[in-house]
Amino acid sequence: MTSENFRQQTEAVTKGAKPWLKGLAGLAGCLSLACGAFAQQSGLNKQALVYMDYPIPNSQVEPFKLNNFPKWATVDMQIRERGENQSSDGYVSGNDAVYDLSRVWGGLEVRPSKWLLAYMQFMDLHALGLPLKYVSSNMRDDFDDRQAFLEFHARNVKIIAGRQELRYGEERLVGISNWTNNSRTWDGFLGRIGDKNRIDLFSTSVVAVHPESLDKHGAGLTFHGAVGTITTWVPHTVLQPFVYVKAFPRVKGQQGTYGTETEATPGVEASGKFPGGFYFETLGALQRGSYANDSISADAGYAKLGYTAEHVGWKPRLTGEYKYASGNPNPTSASTRIGTFDQQYPSNHNAFGMTDLFGYQNIKMDRIHLDLAPLKQLSLLIEQEWMQVATIYDGVYGGSGSATVKAPTGGFKSDDIGHEFDASGQYAFLRNNLTLNFGIARFSPGALMIQNAHGADLTIGHFGLTYKFKVEQKP
Repeated sequence: MTSENFRQQTEAVTKGAKPWLKGLAGLAGCLSLACGAFAQQSGLNKQALVYMDYPIPNSQVEPFKLNNFPKWATVDMQIRERGENQSSDGYVSGNDAVYDLSRVWGGLEVRPSKWLLAYMQFMDLHALGLPLKYVSSNMRDDFDDRQAFLEFHARNVKIIAGRQELRYGEERLVGISNWTNNSRTWDGFLGRIGDKNRIDLFSTSVVAVHPESLDKHGAGLTFHGAVGTITTWVPHTVLQPFVYVKAFPRVKGQQGTYGTETEATPGVEASGKFPGGFYFETLGALQRGSYANDSISADAGYAKLGYTAEHVGWKPRLTGEYKYASGNPNPTSASTRIGTFDQQYPSNHNAFGMTDLFGYQNIKMDRIHLDLAPLKQLSLLIEQEWMQVATIYDGVYGGSGSATVKAPTGGFKSDDIGHEFDASGQYAFLRNNLTLNFGIARFSPGALMIQNAHGADLTIGHFGLTYKFKVEQKP
């Protein structure tokens, strides 16, 4: 959903509303104030509220209409090529890396009846110019199945079965991680009831990527959820209450004891746009449950407050942001409590800077953004972040959720992870069907990283092109 889509939708739902009620809409608002990322056809595509707080390919899909093409089918394709250059790869000073990430998605949608839709999508992903030992699992996957589902629908009810996308709100907890080369999908079932106000119920398991064999999920369905989306209760408002549940049959606790995991993450996501250009976005979540013989007690949240000067040249938008995710205050074998927030399955690109070094666990971040639109088809984003650990007794976590730096006995001497500066942009041209993305980011380690053998500065730049098209019958 783009900002223009948001404007049109909110104007429709607030038509005739009293001024004070429109002002009240600032208490919470649309979860997609920023332009949404392009998604291939998916069970959630038409109504997904998608977050990407960086310039992204939001150009249109180029249509090719053929006279003899079946009216019950649509073919879609996305081709993305992105070159990256980073210094100090793996926190090793002078370990430069220059490589190219290529991604091809191709899909076929078939509509045999008014109540049934089938969709299949392949992907082919490669990391060129990067030594294999530095190629992560999210960079390559030889020709594989990305999505394959059936959608049954009648009035305001949908049931989707198969391999599909899940993406909610700002994708801080559940998203497809579109910036990564392979992106993320789930196997399972999703039911949706409602339209403007709706509830999603799903039971799934995340798909594990196997670069040289078929991708598959683990045994059983382990990730479940209920997500409400409310768009009409308050003008200009979308609220998303949720509860996510992880249920794994075998895990190892802090004492070395094996058992099951049952983890519930309830919370709510909201954002609002005030008259005059002010807006905010916020999320709050708790985690409770059991992990073998340990108890889980964690929490996380974020808040943004911004202002857009809509009637000024370049339409500058200035935003302040704070993020928090709890850490474990006593991660020892004697402890029976886990306080590290489990980030679930997020889209982590630029959540804590564009270098993508950190995840939403045991972290605090302050950030300031400045968005600019010098031209209709050009957008720019400048950011500065400052990051600390939430507790010095827990580690520093990467975007995958694993510990990058483990806390020594007695904890870190400093909580300062470091600071980062980012500058990026996007330009859409050729009838808005081809998008150019570019950017540079520099992370400067703080005392915590320097004192624990992770003190090399990291600079990463990227330059990419994305092209999208679809083929369908000519009217």
